[in-house]
Amino acid sequence: MNSTAEIALARETIRTIPLLDRYDGPIERLGGLTNLVFRLGDVCLRIPGKGTEEYIDRANEMVATAAAADALVAPQVIYADASSGVFVSRFAEGARTMTPEGFRTVAGAPARAGEAFRRLHDSGAVFPARFELFAMIDSYLGVLSTKDVALPQGYHEVLKEAEAVRAALSAHPLPTVACHCDPLCENFLDTGERMWIVDWEYSGMNDPMWDLGDLCVEGGFGPEQEDEMIRAYFSGTPTPAERGRITIYKAMCDLLWTLWGLIQLANDNPADDFRAYADTRFARCRALMQTPEFAQAVRTVKAG
Repeated sequence: MNSTAEIALARETIRTIPLLDRYDGPIERLGGLTNLVFRLGDVCLRIPGKGTEEYIDRANEMVATAAAADALVAPQVIYADASSGVFVSRFAEGARTMTPEGFRTVAGAPARAGEAFRRLHDSGAVFPARFELFAMIDSYLGVLSTKDVALPQGYHEVLKEAEAVRAALSAHPLPTVACHCDPLCENFLDTGERMWIVDWEYSGMNDPMWDLGDLCVEGGFGPEQEDEMIRAYFSGTPTPAERGRITIYKAMCDLLWTLWGLIQLANDNPADDFRAYADTRFARCRALMQTPEFAQAVRTVKAG
């Protein structure tokens, strides 16, 4: 879909939303890998992307988005249609959409992300869905079994190796809390004083260390950024087991999102080179799982 067609779709969608049906101002296309997001003055319009209904629970997303807003982690939602996935939220005025470079160069950004995660995880919010890593892998493999897309060579072998990870994580599970679960850098909006988090499509009750480990990967964090985020989250130093879970999830998020990338490839999503995306993520997962650091993390988490 070209930009003219995207704007036309936004105009058409606006006419179906009572609070916007008379809006005739400028429409600005914002970012997004799967969905269409537009700024309309002081609000944002989100239109779901092609094929997302195969793997997104829109009812869960709507509940989670509202709960995150109540926890002052996400912008306020002012309209939502769970059947279509279309919703409108307040525009975060003065906020910068983050990128890996932004997390490297904007002072305090990793710490503000850690603080936002803490607010979310401590909020007491209850999301309808559970984000269960290995169940999601099975689900995505099921979707891909209907598509003409090849898995990276060795994927099933690495998945078998991850059974040791599953056992370690299950030995001493942390209480599940409301988690974002998809902390792509562009899902963070930084005002310099507060970090907002948007796009709650994959949110669910989950091990809180997933959010920290996944953002380390998405942001390409080096040791200093990682430590800054983690210390802000814990207001100090995590236990060895908590740190070990973060390391484990760095690999496991790549194992999962490899499959997500292949689904985008199968659905002809033009937003990125999803073959390269999937292959890069899988290679990074495999490389980390072969390190002494990862082996030690698994042992530490299993021991509790």
